[in-house]
Amino acid sequence: MNADFEWPTPPHFDLASKPTHGTPEPGLIVMNDSRRLIGSIVRFDAAAAVLEFQIERATTNLSISLASIKSVRLTRPIELKRFFLPGAQQGAEVFPTSEKQKCYVRFKDGDDLESETMGYIVDKAGLFLFLTYHSDKVLRWFIPMEGVATYDIGDQLGKLLIDENVPREAIDAGLEKQQQLRSQKLGDYLTKEHIVSQDQLEIALQSQKAAPQLKLGEALILENLLSEKELEDALLMQSKDRKLRLGEILINMGFVNQAMITRVLVQKLGIPFVDLNKFDFGAEVFKLVPANVAVKNSVVPLYATDTRMVVAMENPLAWDSLKELEFYTKLKIDPVLAAPEDLAHTIERLYGVQEAKGEEMSDLVSALENSQEPAESETDDAVTESDSALVRLVNKIILDAYKQGVSDIHIESLPGNKPSKVRFRKDGAMKTYSEVPPNFRAALISRIKIMTRLDISEKRHSQDGKMNFAQFGPAKIELRVVTVPTANGLEDIVMRILAAPKAVSIEGLGVSARVLEDLKRLTIKPYGLLFVCGPTGSGKTTTLHALLGHINTPERKIWTAEDPVEITQEGMRQVQVQAKIGWTFAAVLRTFLRADPDVIMVGETRDQETAKTVIEASLTGHLVFSTMHTNSAPESVVRLLDFGLDPFNFADALLGVVAQRLARRLCPACRKPYIASDEELGNLAHEYCWNTDYIASEVLDRWRTQYGDKDGAITLFSAGSCEKCDKLGYKGRLGVHELLVASPAVKRKILAKANVSELSKTAMSEGMQTLRQDGIEKILQGHTDLEHIQAVCL
Repeated sequence: MNADFEWPTPPHFDLASKPTHGTPEPGLIVMNDSRRLIGSIVRFDAAAAVLEFQIERATTNLSISLASIKSVRLTRPIELKRFFLPGAQQGAEVFPTSEKQKCYVRFKDGDDLESETMGYIVDKAGLFLFLTYHSDKVLRWFIPMEGVATYDIGDQLGKLLIDENVPREAIDAGLEKQQQLRSQKLGDYLTKEHIVSQDQLEIALQSQKAAPQLKLGEALILENLLSEKELEDALLMQSKDRKLRLGEILINMGFVNQAMITRVLVQKLGIPFVDLNKFDFGAEVFKLVPANVAVKNSVVPLYATDTRMVVAMENPLAWDSLKELEFYTKLKIDPVLAAPEDLAHTIERLYGVQEAKGEEMSDLVSALENSQEPAESETDDAVTESDSALVRLVNKIILDAYKQGVSDIHIESLPGNKPSKVRFRKDGAMKTYSEVPPNFRAALISRIKIMTRLDISEKRHSQDGKMNFAQFGPAKIELRVVTVPTANGLEDIVMRILAAPKAVSIEGLGVSARVLEDLKRLTIKPYGLLFVCGPTGSGKTTTLHALLGHINTPERKIWTAEDPVEITQEGMRQVQVQAKIGWTFAAVLRTFLRADPDVIMVGETRDQETAKTVIEASLTGHLVFSTMHTNSAPESVVRLLDFGLDPFNFADALLGVVAQRLARRLCPACRKPYIASDEELGNLAHEYCWNTDYIASEVLDRWRTQYGDKDGAITLFSAGSCEKCDKLGYKGRLGVHELLVASPAVKRKILAKANVSELSKTAMSEGMQTLRQDGIEKILQGHTDLEHIQAVCL
């Protein structure tokens, strides 16, 4: 086999002998038209849907698409050996699995394959089977998923339950109960049976949405207990939630317990079950899987060797999770099954995303106050920065902020006997979290400085640094910390939580249909310049990475210069700017031009040198993305001309400018609908038409047609109050956008060095919707309200 040829081994198995490298693998290919090709497989990449095959006695290789193949068989038998799970303590409950399992595949053309397999792999591209041959050897088969009608591995569930001494009448009763439930929504059943309350229903639905494929929906189809159409209808009705599984129904009816159902699943899937409460974990294995990856995929690493890792999962068949773990660890992943509640508890215990010893903030403040008498003078500190209660209090503040999704923590020192305030910024709004007694304010500031390795004696100048909270608390959190000297010789501290954000899709930005279409068209241009503008914290980096993600393909080389690198994407080469050593945006960009780029992203265009360099890059055949701190799209154009750019070059290079803001989103669980009055709609129409040529009455008529009922009444929404939004009425934020496309008319205005008003008028005449107008449209769509659109756009 050459370096391009790789055939996976099933979980919990190894090859008995190492393969010989450098030679093709003999194989047999059955085509969809029943032709049989005998020869050697030179290259096989299931993910890329590519197979390179050399027919016997042929001098050239064939490149065959998997879409035209019915099955691929490697004709050389191999021997597999069981890879036993090490590390379990004596007495740990590990359900054993059989090595060989029955397998059945029904092809879409009506043919059947029935055999035994030693393990299997379900890939997005197809099934990898290891069919028994003789003398414990197997033949490797691959069947593309496009040609599979149904498949089943292991004995049918009914037979396994009977083998577990479950009475036949109990199974029949469960099936009958399931048949009754097929036409009933999950929520209706839960409420009727009092399994959960109405308030808990949403939580139950979300929990089941994240539930694994092990909940037998697919297994019931394979056993002809449920049709594909019935399952498809159920998924649509329940917002992609799976139906109640047969095992749950039998448990609810009192015929079986969870341990018995788990044992059946283990036998059916051939995957061991591990009791995490009794497992002896490897001491260093957790360093291989970052906390955010473990939490996101609900996995716990158990044991690792030089080449592989065993992980406990709620869904051992989750292909995306397994691939992500392989990417992070560079190891082959062997999944085992674990109970969901055990996984959650173990992840919390090992990675420490939890409250500080379960203490409440009020308890910690009281502990501080009771530690010793208050200081008589504001210059005397009642405690030092090493005090145990103070350490726990600072940890509590950071952990609570992290758990609540807070972006910034503000420590505000007040003079005299006034307590220091701790405030959180969440979804763009400030809220008071707690107060710290005045005689502890200096110790509180010193403690944070020590954690950030700042100079505790320096109080006259601002300091900034980065805190690795994992060195002091039980969670892997990084914070950017800045100290600010204030009046009366005091200091404030602001800590920004540096989460590990992920790139969203271009469709997930929440832009209007027209803007989305224009953005997709602009981002596939071979060269040109596209700007994203807005104030700090308006989501510019998120938008840039969404645009880059849309064009991030193996055919493109993408370089990015960022300060700091906040979002990472596989396939892009990302560079951290370091201005202190002269590694500025302009310097990095000049280097990129010598590094054979297709696409370049510059984190910020903030000076004349960078602006001229991005223009040069776009004019020399590269697609360039960048950001600016400006208020609107037309203003960005004028600002760039103010840098002294050549209008001819700039007009030629510019593709467009996106301006954006983030507004608070109404909580979807508790928002309150109401019929808007004529006066309110008139005010909205007036705001919509402000400084434009639109006529308010015409806009209002369009709204009544587009958003109104049959009588023309329009429903708006106001903030409510519920537990999900902490009784604030708002949860999360949404983007408000403005896209100026560099059309020929706009380019003529740039050449004429037109002002902001002239550019705006020209762009709006060609369909540009301003930030104000896009925000009002989102009010009419029920996503937010006028108060918060006014706060960011009006």
